[in-house]
Amino acid sequence: MKRNKQRKEIYPVKIVRIMRFSCIFAVAMLIIIFSPFQSSQFSYRKASVFRSAPDCSSSTDRTKFEKIEYSKFVHVAMTLDNQYLRGSIAAVHSILRHSKCPENVFFHFLVSDTNLKTLIQYIFPELKFNVYYFDSKRVKTLISTSVREALEHPLNYARNYLAELLEPSIHRVIYLDSDIIVIDDIFKLWSTNLGEKAIGTPEYCHANFTTYFTARFLSDMRFSGVFAGRKRKPCYFNTGVMVMDLVKWRRVGYTKLIEEWMDIQKTNQIYELGSLPPFLLVFAGDVAHVDHRWNQHGLGGDNVKGSCRKPHPGPTSLLHWSGSGKPWVRFDSKKACAIDFVWASYDLYKHET
Repeated sequence: MKRNKQRKEIYPVKIVRIMRFSCIFAVAMLIIIFSPFQSSQFSYRKASVFRSAPDCSSSTDRTKFEKIEYSKFVHVAMTLDNQYLRGSIAAVHSILRHSKCPENVFFHFLVSDTNLKTLIQYIFPELKFNVYYFDSKRVKTLISTSVREALEHPLNYARNYLAELLEPSIHRVIYLDSDIIVIDDIFKLWSTNLGEKAIGTPEYCHANFTTYFTARFLSDMRFSGVFAGRKRKPCYFNTGVMVMDLVKWRRVGYTKLIEEWMDIQKTNQIYELGSLPPFLLVFAGDVAHVDHRWNQHGLGGDNVKGSCRKPHPGPTSLLHWSGSGKPWVRFDSKKACAIDFVWASYDLYKHET
């Protein structure tokens, strides 16, 4: 009788413990399944593995060597965030597909959420890349209101700090926006002759340069006089595609010069369009030539309606959906433009069937 009584006392305790463990396990599984990474992971398919041509120079295999020889790579920098993630993944996919030597391309992702690193490793298992956390506090007090809320995101300004964020041994980098597709070998852009310039980018001198600045800027020589000493006529350029000499950038201190104009903007309202005008103020009229084929921009329409636009005539190496209309958003809303179907061939998002 005493032994039976002990059994009656022990069995309920064991059952309770098992039930508690089961509940904890179930909750843990739910957290894993519905975590941001897992939900994002299940939304994308893995990319194919792209191999370099036999005549490509060999690059350091980061799985075998602790120290990476950065001089052997083409360096590409982009931002990564949840809002533009689908675009960034498509952009990376396009670069790899069209590169003769994809294993020699090294990516540098600027993020405000480091959890995205695991997702990139899942989609591109053999991709060579680093992730750099960008603290939004660095620019929050310098950002002014813009015509489109997305242009006020701190990550839009992360390109200003590439020379500080990237390793000192990296001397040159290509910066690309997340809403682009490369349909040519990225090495051609990498080979741009910068000469003594700090950046190279396509210029558009037919555009009305003054529309990017306010009447106060144009009427005050303290501000508009900045262009007086430039060797060439200052022209509009788009900062979504730039080849950057980080050695000269660090030596001159261009980050500080850009920040100074952003600080002036806070009290004088000299421009209205996000992160672009400070770059124009520092570099317009002093950039290295890059052929227009490397930034077929404006495919996202204007900054308000984002209506469909056709590419400009001529050869094209890079398509850029600058403007408010993004191809992934258009597809999701069943309002895709004709040019968006080119982007779709690089999209790795798993569509619902």
